[in-house]
Amino acid sequence: MYKIGVVGPPPSVERILEVADEFEHEIEFVPIPYDDAKSVSSIVLEYSRECDGWFFSGPIPYTIAKSVLSPDANIVYCPPTGSNLYRCFIRMSIDCGEVVKCVSVDMIDSERKYLHESLHELDIPLEDHHILTYDENYDAQKITQYHLDLWKAGKTQGVFTTLSSVERALKAEGIPVYRVLMTKMEIKQVMKIVIEKAKSSYFKDTQIGVEIIELEEMDKIAERSKTRFHLQHLELKIRQTLLLLCEKLDGSLLANGNGRYQIFSTRGAIQREIEMLRNTVRQLSLDADVPVAVGVGFGETAFSAENNARKAIQHAKERPEFGIVIVQDDGVILEAVGEADQLSYSFRSNDKELLEKLNKANVSIKTYNKIEALVQRMGWGAFTTTDIAEYLSMTVRNAQRIMGSLCEYGLAELIGEEQQGVRGRPKKMYMLKN
Repeated sequence: MYKIGVVGPPPSVERILEVADEFEHEIEFVPIPYDDAKSVSSIVLEYSRECDGWFFSGPIPYTIAKSVLSPDANIVYCPPTGSNLYRCFIRMSIDCGEVVKCVSVDMIDSERKYLHESLHELDIPLEDHHILTYDENYDAQKITQYHLDLWKAGKTQGVFTTLSSVERALKAEGIPVYRVLMTKMEIKQVMKIVIEKAKSSYFKDTQIGVEIIELEEMDKIAERSKTRFHLQHLELKIRQTLLLLCEKLDGSLLANGNGRYQIFSTRGAIQREIEMLRNTVRQLSLDADVPVAVGVGFGETAFSAENNARKAIQHAKERPEFGIVIVQDDGVILEAVGEADQLSYSFRSNDKELLEKLNKANVSIKTYNKIEALVQRMGWGAFTTTDIAEYLSMTVRNAQRIMGSLCEYGLAELIGEEQQGVRGRPKKMYMLKN
């Protein structure tokens, strides 16, 4: 049975669970209410092993949890839409017995765009509204005071808030306050997404995973052996180290000879034990005093997983420091897995126009995607060929050729120069085109 954690203030959690009763029985929605959104970090860490997905009541707990959970975690929330705001206007107009035109609204920064779009569609001038935005480190008392001051000054007819703590405080002051809540239709739509993601994650978790571990220059180890049985003892030590990893992965070990080994397991087990794989690689490298390359492949069948693992080991051996490389079934390559400089890119593309330009430029889709992924990860607005060469382990001359070709066919542009010293030519600054 899949478990989905439902996180939010008690009224929001109850509202979500009402809709959850309509869904299939193999899904269990676990209510995890809170009084203060700042406790979300500890909540998701406490329940992370129990839940296959997370349904957050709004953008605030979602934003907080996103900074704590892994990037590929199954997390969703109901984004505030026009219908949320229209509902507040209608309810307040009915309760007040007049058309509401002046309100104060609070909203998290990430949803500012939706708020302005919704107000624009209502054809109500923005000057009639007082909008306060905040981030996940908000101060509920300051937000409450903001609304309270406007109300006392006679500038507003009431308040629309996204925070339950602000709602409670303003109600105690006798101010008309309405929560910007999600509709049942929106809850259903988001609930379908989190369920499908959970099912998809399960099938991915049970995919076949193959690790190819290769110790380079095993022949040279034999040549420099000082004793007759040194190599045999070393091979036994290597197998013992790999068997400990294999036991953790619940996999099977196969020795292919000459320092090459394969472990067959599942995708989920391999991804959970990446840190142990890294420790194993370090141990093997120290024991044998040789570089160790690891290629990991995932696939629906043993053949496709093994084929991806072969591609991965080839990529790993092309890197100066080897390390761990993963090739997924969707064509995504992950380099330097588990390290701070991990890089993710694809060697596939369905963009015919892009492929035609790259073909003319004589640049592979893999190289282009790799550069694009690096630029995004580093947050470079502009970069030099030296930057590319340094991070992608290629010569500056090769990086210059690639960027020159990309500029020639409209995939990049030269935007300036950088003078780093008194002597020498200035370095050209480039930017990729969208």
